[in-house]
Amino acid sequence: MKILGCADGPASFNDEMNRRGIRVVSCDPIYRFSRKQLSTRIDQACEEIIEQTRKNAGNFVWSSIGSIEDLRDTRTAAMAQFMADYDEGKEQGRYVNAELPVLPFDDGAFDIALCSHFLFLYSNRLSLEFHRESVRQLCRIAKDVRIFPLIDLDLRPSPYVQPMVQSLEKNGFTVSIERVPYEFQRGGNEMLRIMGKTQQRRHHRC
Repeated sequence: MKILGCADGPASFNDEMNRRGIRVVSCDPIYRFSRKQLSTRIDQACEEIIEQTRKNAGNFVWSSIGSIEDLRDTRTAAMAQFMADYDEGKEQGRYVNAELPVLPFDDGAFDIALCSHFLFLYSNRLSLEFHRESVRQLCRIAKDVRIFPLIDLDLRPSPYVQPMVQSLEKNGFTVSIERVPYEFQRGGNEMLRIMGKTQQRRHHRC
């Protein structure tokens, strides 16, 4: 199983999967920075995120994460884990400096491509065309593409989801909107799943 994490940022996902023996390549433009440069940026960003979350606490579901303090601790631990893995991960090719809508990977290089908290979330900043090009790129390199969540920063359903679904289905992809067992941003508990044309034929034979 080969997995791509797109726009992964300073997260512990890659390290956790690597410890389980699952190969994940994470790509993000922040990986052009050194460990020292990232450390400063992460500290600043974490405080900004915590402050914004505190101001808008009603926009979040405090179940899996119980409080602002829990959020701070969870983020701090995840970022520390990322930083401890970063240099070794870059040497092993697990952290790649790349960004949508153009990715430097071969056609069909991955079984699954994941994109979390980037596409659709920033619908007010990134155009529909950007989303189309980005999804086209993810479908080029992976058989199974999963994008989460499907709301924008104002917690509204992204206006780009339905046009993307219609376009993908018109081009022969199998597309579904699936409920997931995680919700932190209120209403953000669905993902878009796209199965490529080759995968679609295999699914039908089963």
